[in-house]
Order: sequence, then structure tokens, then C-alpha cells
Amino acid sequence: MKYLHDIGSYFVMLSKVFGSFTKRSVLQHLIFKEIDDLIISSLGIVSFISFFVGGVVAIQTALNMTNPIIPESLIGYATRQSVILEFAPTFISIIMAGKVGSFITSSIGSMRVTEQIDALEVMGINSLNYLVFPKIIALLFYPFLIVISMFLGVVGGWLAGVYGGFTSSTSFIEGLQEDFIPFQLFYAFFKTFVFAFILATVPSWQGYYMKGGSLEVGKASTNSFVWTSVLIILANYVITQLLLS
Repeated sequence: MKYLHDIGSYFVMLSKVFGSFTKRSVLQHLIFKEIDDLIISSLGIVSFISFFVGGVVAIQTALNMTNPIIPESLIGYATRQSVILEFAPTFISIIMAGKVGSFITSSIGSMRVTEQIDALEVMGINSLNYLVFPKIIALLFYPFLIVISMFLGVVGGWLAGVYGGFTSSTSFIEGLQEDFIPFQLFYAFFKTFVFAFILATVPSWQGYYMKGGSLEVGKASTNSFVWTSVLIILANYVITQLLLS
């Protein structure tokens, strides 16, 4: 019954988010602030992880190519497929569930504890629209972060493969171009938008409906990460079944 109550409260929250809207000038300021907090501040960690994971994928592929018949271009092909299809959209989103999700939950949870949300309601402001809607709009720019992740993952794979002596630049680039299916990019970005919506709403839901004091803010952040990660994995499975099977 608890899970049904949780699911119900989540959808009730979504309906209220798109209820009465806050003044446009106020929302505009909030959206730019959220873009800075959620997207721009994440560039560093996403770039760092993507670059080195791309390198690791290339090296692991090269080290497991024990059959001399297998062409070196497979290193580039495997790097492209791994980074574009799964690593950049899915695993970066799980990392973001820890970084961005915890930030959203703790910030809204702190407002709940200090009764700032109650103050917004007293002033006649739709607190859910004020707090959650700007985050949803800001995370519409999340695919740009994933594009950077894809690019740096491939560059990291190229540098590790070529300068590690595992393959030539020509073979790696040939592998990048081999059997490229444009629909796979649509698949990657479609699920990125779904993950962005989950990243914006689930942590907000956990923070908004939390009860208790400052200790519970920490617990809500942990629950936020768990719920967001689980929903991203489930959404990934469903979208993959629908679009690629």
C-alpha cells in the first residue's frame, strides 16, 4: 500500500506542477538559475568521466581481441556503440541521479524543513510550479550534456587506442563509421529526454513530500537516488524493448 501511495503522490505532484503558473519574469529567472545549477555545474564531472571511460572501453576491447582475424576497426566500432547507446545516455544519467538528484532533493527538503514552502503557499504561489517547473525546463537542455559526453567518450577511446599502440587512427575512424545506423542516435536522445524528466521530477517529489527535520533531508536524498536510478534502469529497458527489438 505504501508504494501505491507513493506512486499516487508522484502523479498528484505532476498535475499540480502544471497547474497555476508563477509570473513569467520570475520563472525566467528561476530557469536560468536551474540551468546553471543543474547543467553547467555538471560539465566538469561528466567530461572527466566520459573521457576516461571511453579510453577504458577502447583498451578493454583491444585487450580482448585475441583472434588475429578480427580487424582493428572493431575497437572504434565497439567504442562508438558502447558510448552512444548506453554509457552516455544511461550511465551518465545514473551518475547525475547522485549529483543533481541529491542536490534537488536536499534543496527542496531544506525549504520544507525551514517552512519556506509553507510561506510560498501562504503568499498564494503554486509552490510546486515555482520549485519543480523550472527544473523540468532546465533539464530539457540535458541532451546537450549527453552530446558532450558522447564526443569526449569517443575522443578518449581514440586517444587511448591510437597512443596506447592498440590500433591506428585510420582503423579506429573506420570502425566509427562502420555500419552506422542514424536511428540509434534517435534512440539515444529519446531516452535521454525521458531520463531528464525523471531526473527533474523524482528528486523534487522526494524533497517536497519529506517529513521531519534536517536528518530526514539526508534520508530523502538517499531515497531520491535509489528511486531515480531504478526508474532510469526500468525506463531504459522498456524503451530499448520498444525501439530496438
